[in-house]
Amino acid sequence: MLEAVLERLTFVNEETGYTVARVDPGRGGDLVTVVGALLGAQPGESLRMRGRWGSHPQYGRQFLVEDYTTVLPATIQGIRRYLGSGLIKGIGPRLAERIVEHFGTTALDVIEQEPQRLIEVPKLGPKRTRLIAAAWEEQKAIKEVMVFLQGVGVSTSLAVRIYKQYGDSSIDVVRKEPYRLATDVWGIGFKTADTIAKSVGIPHDSPQRIKAGLQFTLSEATADGNCFLPEQRLIAEAIKILQVDAGGVIDCLAQLVAEEGVIREEIPGTDGEIETAIYLVSFHRAELALAQQLRRLLGTDADRLPAFANVDWEKALAWLRQRTGAELAPAQRDAVTLALTEKVAVLTGGPGCGKSFTVRSIVTLALAKRAKVVLAAPTGRAAKRLTELTGHEAATVHRLLELKPGGDAAYDRDRPLDADLVVVDEASMLDLLLANKLAKAVAPGAHLLLVGDVDQLPSVGPGEVLRDLLAAETPIPHVRLTHVFRQAQESGVVTNAHRINAGDYPLLQGLSDFFLFPVEETEDAARMTVDVVARRIPARFGLDPRRDVQVLAPMHRGPAGAGSLNSLLQEALTPARPDRPERRLGGRVFRVGDKVTQVRNNYDKGRNGVFNGTLGVVTDLDPVDQKLTVRTDEDEDIDYDFTELDELAHAYAVTIHRSQGSEYPVVVIPITTSAWMMLRRNLLYTAVTRAKKLVVLVGSRKAIGQAVRSASSGNRHTALAHRLRS
Repeated sequence: MLEAVLERLTFVNEETGYTVARVDPGRGGDLVTVVGALLGAQPGESLRMRGRWGSHPQYGRQFLVEDYTTVLPATIQGIRRYLGSGLIKGIGPRLAERIVEHFGTTALDVIEQEPQRLIEVPKLGPKRTRLIAAAWEEQKAIKEVMVFLQGVGVSTSLAVRIYKQYGDSSIDVVRKEPYRLATDVWGIGFKTADTIAKSVGIPHDSPQRIKAGLQFTLSEATADGNCFLPEQRLIAEAIKILQVDAGGVIDCLAQLVAEEGVIREEIPGTDGEIETAIYLVSFHRAELALAQQLRRLLGTDADRLPAFANVDWEKALAWLRQRTGAELAPAQRDAVTLALTEKVAVLTGGPGCGKSFTVRSIVTLALAKRAKVVLAAPTGRAAKRLTELTGHEAATVHRLLELKPGGDAAYDRDRPLDADLVVVDEASMLDLLLANKLAKAVAPGAHLLLVGDVDQLPSVGPGEVLRDLLAAETPIPHVRLTHVFRQAQESGVVTNAHRINAGDYPLLQGLSDFFLFPVEETEDAARMTVDVVARRIPARFGLDPRRDVQVLAPMHRGPAGAGSLNSLLQEALTPARPDRPERRLGGRVFRVGDKVTQVRNNYDKGRNGVFNGTLGVVTDLDPVDQKLTVRTDEDEDIDYDFTELDELAHAYAVTIHRSQGSEYPVVVIPITTSAWMMLRRNLLYTAVTRAKKLVVLVGSRKAIGQAVRSASSGNRHTALAHRLRS
């Protein structure tokens, strides 16, 4: 048995709760290292730990913790440290000092039994008193839940989320319906719920487990971009995950279909044969609704741009030429007339082909006829770029629709947008669910123009909406711009983007805006990437490495993956300093000045939610209120409780998939053979087209060749094109 005060957490594995910590046994000697499952323990707490002493060959003598209990400190000094540790929201070191000065050794008893007496402390008002009392109660309740969850392997951060979701019912739900966690609590997937279920005695072949496993398999498929799975593939993958007999899976799938937990539908496959598709309900509804709404918009007789039905186009385009000082190419003219005469249209094309000028021309003509024009893009950066391009205010799609907690939009078929023309840029990023919400909000007779590059990676979310709209025999009118204008041909970035897209090796000599630092070994490529970002680009071009430069990695894992590069770049660009506040979360540490990104859609944050892929910078970190503030690229300040920090990831480096819809002055791309399976033409093309001024490749010529040679691997399982044709 060892009793000690927890001084600091050296390492925490958020998944398993395994912790390395330094504790003070209070004997006036050195700190002691303890290791084990110290789930939920916080610096400043007094712990009674059961375990045994051992010796590590590298780190020496340490105490191996088997389990522990929290012991409230009894001495003045212990109480002061405990209260000032940041454990209780609203109490920092200074306030802890004042509370202990006033109440002495009874301070904790007062907070526990008579919290209203805290108002006796000088400068502590009734509002702060109530907040502290509530924080103390919540901390106690969460501790009880954590003690129970410790036995079933749930991490601290997930235990807090479970408590926030279910409150006093937490333990009951975990015992009786553990698979609910995978649906209700963000961050808990089927595997974690399955581990918990096993611990609380749910049988391996229980229908509850098999049905949850089938829905998990479908959910994983949507995370890979699919809207459904063919029935036989679903059954095979579920058997592999669940390790149960096929008969049980087939029976439970039939029950799920009967209960409408999933949808079964016969649809034409890519080879023309009929296949049985199994959908999660929300994706089936969204695909049906999107196809119906697009056909409805196309077929309506109403027209909110009637002036263009009989316009003299030669005269209109001559006026436009005089206004802009530039002549439209034939394909651009087609796109302008299509957008202003058809209710739904798609404009696609690569970099340097004049998409931007075409959009500006469309908006200029519409505004000349006093049309109400609404512009949107999936990301804040893309919306800003659209505003600069057209001189007309653009918003993110989420803000435009005013998405509310739960994901419902303020604008839909019952309350459509008051717009005659809706233009959405970077439409390759629109996934099925967002595209459906957008289409519902377009009023009958209004014109919807989707603009994007169909050769880029498809959306992060399920579906490949832009590609499906352009599929053969769909009724959606479209124009593809292919001519690269002379001015754009002078750009190495544009030239090489088109070479890559055509399957040709990029030019790497004699260009002022496209470079390769050849490095064969993956670890060397990581080091070189950091050197290029932190030292070489700022020295050569005078650019800010955080604001102007973005590292785009093919994958998250590995020595040159986004995860590892973020740690290296953080140490190079935002190192620890005594005057720089920080907060540790497991193996990561957040500091003021860090570049971060949101990793889930959270409809409850900000004015209209904060969405997966939103970038920002940490501007404040308050250990007393346990709060971190991020200024997003939409210039909005978003607060995060310390318990919500796993919604954020560092963004000095991001995966190429996460960069979609964004544009950066400089892009640095580590490309090595360690990412071999990920190296595809559309991946490298997407990365290169994110750059406005400069691309730097770091890595191996062989890896670049593999990416250029490898066409996109397979289509996603979607049926939108089929529904549009029907």
